[in-house]
Amino acid sequence: MRTGRLRHAARAALVVAIGCRSAPPSVVLYDPARDLGPLFQDVELSGIFPDSKTFADARPLLAPAVVATRYTAARGAAGFSLRAFVERHFELPRAIGEDFHADTSQTMEQHIRAPVLTRAPAPDTAGAGSLIPLPEPYVVPGGRFREVYYWDSYFTMLGLVASGRTDLVRSMLDNFAYLVRTVGHIPNGNRTYYLGRSQPPFFAAMVGLYAAATDTAQALRYLDALEAEYAFWMDGAERLAPGEAHRRVVKLRGSVLNRYWDDGPQPRPESYREDYELGQTLPEARREALYRNIRATGESGWDFSSRWLRDPKDLRTLETTELVPVDLNSLLYHAERTIAALRAFRGQPGDAEVAKRFAAAAEDRRRALLAAAYDPAGGFFYDVRWRTGERVTDRPTLAAATPLYFGLATPEQGRAVAARLERDFLKPGGFVTTLITSGQQWDAPNGWPPLEWLAIEGARRYGRADLAEAARARWLALIRRTYRATGKMTEKYDVLDLRRRAGGGEYPTQDGFGWTNGVALALASQGR
Repeated sequence: MRTGRLRHAARAALVVAIGCRSAPPSVVLYDPARDLGPLFQDVELSGIFPDSKTFADARPLLAPAVVATRYTAARGAAGFSLRAFVERHFELPRAIGEDFHADTSQTMEQHIRAPVLTRAPAPDTAGAGSLIPLPEPYVVPGGRFREVYYWDSYFTMLGLVASGRTDLVRSMLDNFAYLVRTVGHIPNGNRTYYLGRSQPPFFAAMVGLYAAATDTAQALRYLDALEAEYAFWMDGAERLAPGEAHRRVVKLRGSVLNRYWDDGPQPRPESYREDYELGQTLPEARREALYRNIRATGESGWDFSSRWLRDPKDLRTLETTELVPVDLNSLLYHAERTIAALRAFRGQPGDAEVAKRFAAAAEDRRRALLAAAYDPAGGFFYDVRWRTGERVTDRPTLAAATPLYFGLATPEQGRAVAARLERDFLKPGGFVTTLITSGQQWDAPNGWPPLEWLAIEGARRYGRADLAEAARARWLALIRRTYRATGKMTEKYDVLDLRRRAGGGEYPTQDGFGWTNGVALALASQGR
């Protein structure tokens, strides 16, 4: 009973604290970049923390305004130490699982099922820092990723279902529905500094996974949240003229498709130093566009990749907001189909009409995406520059597997894409993310668990069980070998050189790791 009251209090507190998108909040949650004034920038640019996310996640021990005032008064004093000031006024975060020591005499599956990455619900918002408390338990990725992440969670759920933990899947879905109700969408993660953006919208896929593991009636509890999240992604669609864009929608040849976006044109608080220093290499007039593209790339989940770069060697050439991504639109097609199916299943007055409307929207999107993104000459799907309709054919990526996973592709297209995946992307350790080695983490030579799953199961859906099994065997062999040698499950792997640890990007490869665990359990269970 007491736990129930605490959870109810947490829900009420967060609704008050955040409010909703259509009304200003009555109480504003702590935003470190906004509330600490010059202290935030000074700490981030000082380099006292190698990872910018550390200070963004630090919890103030006093009211932020008091800390900011004390800093203003103290920083000019002789012998002032910025590090000492921060350590006196903040509780610094710790890496998830840093005290956990793997026992490699256990199997990989036994190791994964240890509940190291599961977080308990928070009773209230007091003293939470930038963390947005959630009312139910959830699973975090691990390492520096101390909060729930949106698209990670689908792949984590695959493993939970394989382990019979549908109770935890339901808890995580309840948390996402709660975020939709309170902030209007599912943010990148449950941090206040993530509220300007989301991530690849896998919520409908999560609901479908839960329905398949339980029954469709269980999934109806998430219908309202599914429709509200869809409205977030489609905001402004009805007002667009051909060739126009607004937030996450663009109108391409008469059809509305989607892009990634973020409302804020400033450096990301969790990567402040990196973004700020990159911006300083451009004229001031070009910095806002750079910051918005950086943030939009964060929403894509592929931060960073040559996929989004005009020049694969220059991060300043990001063009993410100029692109219609093939994976994002496949996900929204699936969301439209899921909403239509749940409305039809529920069968209340008016549901049939709404179901018909969403089914028609899905079919419109499918036709528009296939026409825009599929290249018949190359037999592959590509992102599209929405202003011109040009396909980005010079940089094929594993995102092309997403239309296969969600069943958009025609049988002929599916076979052609699978053949290209086999010829160009299948490497000794599994599927490689792109064919470009840029130094960015979402490029060669790295393979990523979510993309392995989408490509393996996409190929299987289109009749290439042989390719799916070959990729599955290579990927599982690689992660099992790495686990036996290191005791770790990491967020990404080098699939070209099986002896080399994956790298690239803004931060060291993280251990944990939620989506690696989930995909590993799901793939391993197929062999039973």
